[in-house]
Amino acid sequence: MLTSPHAFPLWAHVHALVVLAEQGSFTAAADRLGLSKAAVSERVRELERQLGLPLVTRTTRSVRLTPAGQQLVADTQPAFAHIASRVALVQDSAGEARGLLRITAPVALARQQLVPRLAAFQADWPQVQIELDLSDRLRTLAMEGLDLAIRHSPSVPDSHVAHRLCGTRSVLVASGAYLQRRGVPQQPQDLAEHACLHYPRPGRQAVWHCVADKARGRRTPPVTVAVRGPLSANNSEALRDAALAGLGIALVPDFSAQAALQQGALLAVLPQWQVQGAFAQDIWLVRPHAAQVPRTVQVFTQWLRKAFAPGFAPGLAPTSG
Repeated sequence: MLTSPHAFPLWAHVHALVVLAEQGSFTAAADRLGLSKAAVSERVRELERQLGLPLVTRTTRSVRLTPAGQQLVADTQPAFAHIASRVALVQDSAGEARGLLRITAPVALARQQLVPRLAAFQADWPQVQIELDLSDRLRTLAMEGLDLAIRHSPSVPDSHVAHRLCGTRSVLVASGAYLQRRGVPQQPQDLAEHACLHYPRPGRQAVWHCVADKARGRRTPPVTVAVRGPLSANNSEALRDAALAGLGIALVPDFSAQAALQQGALLAVLPQWQVQGAFAQDIWLVRPHAAQVPRTVQVFTQWLRKAFAPGFAPGLAPTSG
């Protein structure tokens, strides 16, 4: 019986089963719990031995809970979530933010804009440890034990609390060497004759939809250009680096090109035009709904909103022909 004193340690085993159900694999559950894969597996096996029935069906490729395992997780998961929230509340009562903060963010945005700012955050909040998950894949926050997500997205799910951090724009950039060799485009139609580096989208043709900035005049019609080039890549840093190497004209978010533009390593191409539809125009900070928001989440949210408020506009200047 789980109610006996000798069975008390099994609550940790039940928690391991709950985390396994949330994560979907022993490897991911082990990472979440800070244990070895073998230790998590042994906890689940011991729980099965004590209960006298299988809780998990194991194959070489997947892990599935049996009906008994699903029932046990469904009955105990809310209790573990409640315990976690109560522990966080007690920590917050100390007044100072402390503990682990788990954040997921897009690769390029995190490397270019978030990580360089984290030293300033740590100086203000030295008792907060950050675990940063760099991924362009949309994550299920609560199920994967994540506290916050930074999203470069046109919208966020209604099931989460979201704060818009700032706007972002797409920019066309190239190296001075490339433009000297191939010439500077004077209008969007000229892009059809250039080596264009783009972000591939499944099922979509490589076209750039160019809209004139308001300063150019509202009567200027949009221009759609079919582009081609020697490279496409699903990472804006790779496209930026290819442009730095003189491979062509790259379309990237401003946060990826900001430093290179400010340093003069890249030049803006057709800055009086906006390429729309290639990347989202907003950066969001997202968290799950919760009755009690941990102090670490509160302070990081306030800090990041202030840090990102200026946006990433690099002060684009037209290239000369």
